[in-house]
Amino acid sequence: MKPATAVVDVQGIYRVHTEFYANPSARKTIILVNGSLSTTAAFAQTVKYLSSQFNVVLYDQPYAGQSKAHNDHSQPLRKEDEASILLELIEHFRADHLLSFSWGGVAAMLALAQRPARIEKAVICSFSPLLNEAMVDYLEEGLLHLAALDGERLGQLVNSSIGRYLPSLFKRYNQRHISSLDHHEYRQMHAHVHQVLHLDSHCQMQCLAAIDIPVLFVNGEHDAYTSPADVQLFAHHLLDSRFVTIDNAGHFLDMEHKAAWLQCQSALLGFLAEQPRRQRGYRPQLETVQAIAV
Repeated sequence: MKPATAVVDVQGIYRVHTEFYANPSARKTIILVNGSLSTTAAFAQTVKYLSSQFNVVLYDQPYAGQSKAHNDHSQPLRKEDEASILLELIEHFRADHLLSFSWGGVAAMLALAQRPARIEKAVICSFSPLLNEAMVDYLEEGLLHLAALDGERLGQLVNSSIGRYLPSLFKRYNQRHISSLDHHEYRQMHAHVHQVLHLDSHCQMQCLAAIDIPVLFVNGEHDAYTSPADVQLFAHHLLDSRFVTIDNAGHFLDMEHKAAWLQCQSALLGFLAEQPRRQRGYRPQLETVQAIAV
């Protein structure tokens, strides 16, 4: 199935490449938020099962993929900017659900903390509120390669750490993709990683209390970087949080093997199909949102 593509003007500042997978029988639309250094292609496995039940929206950040040619890259985007872009795309496509992967969880949860009226449920994959030792080591080494604009070594790092459980085909794709990024993409990620590593408090959990919809957190059993144990911290800060651990999977979940794909399919479609436990009351959007990062 080929998506309908469009470049959407956002806030009169950004022009964002979007892909819309239409399902004529679907009553709901879900928007997907990429992880760092990735494009819409990273969701190819996820779209296969989500499009059976929903209209699916993908997009590239202004600095990435097919959005790059339409934007100025003189300054890195802040995560607050990415959250604002997401909020506008939610309205543009009238999205009902949200799914994020890895670092996309930062912008996703910033956006959710503003209580977008349309969003009924969210799925946050491979994301943690904690910077554990494995993640700090990964980020610190990655920062060196990003500063040097060394895409070859950065790709090798990704494949040997968070991507260690990926099939060899996907590792080759990762290496080819990461090693051929534009310099502004490395600078973008460098700015974000540097900020994360040097914040006094890397995750402002108090902003999460504003999220008033059901949120499902999905993590891989063997993911040492955003572990199932660490993500349980969200239970103390959200009104309605659920947790699923994908058996025998690492950071990349449904990309790693067929059993993980099937388990992700079951967990996500089951959660999104549930009737809400309560009716959401109207609450005005918050005027400001505190920073959250992992």
